[in-house]
Amino acid sequence: MKYLIWILFIATMISMFTGLIVDLPYSKKLVGFGVIGLCAVVFPLFSYYRWKDKKVADYMLTQENLDKMREFNDSKES
Repeated sequence: MKYLIWILFIATMISMFTGLIVDLPYSKKLVGFGVIGLCAVVFPLFSYYRWKDKKVADYMLTQENLDKMREFNDSKES
């Protein structure tokens, strides 16, 4: 999965930079496909890969987590 994400990222970057640098009749399409590929394919795959084994509740701002943060800050100040 990691290597697939890297390959797709590099492919979209090459597509965008080729469209910007090389003067071709379809340069704007290359840039467009690169942006769409990055936003619609690479970013969701990357997000899934990084968050698949994480607990979402650990990152939510709940009352329990707020209490933990307050206790942590109080212990650092002492």
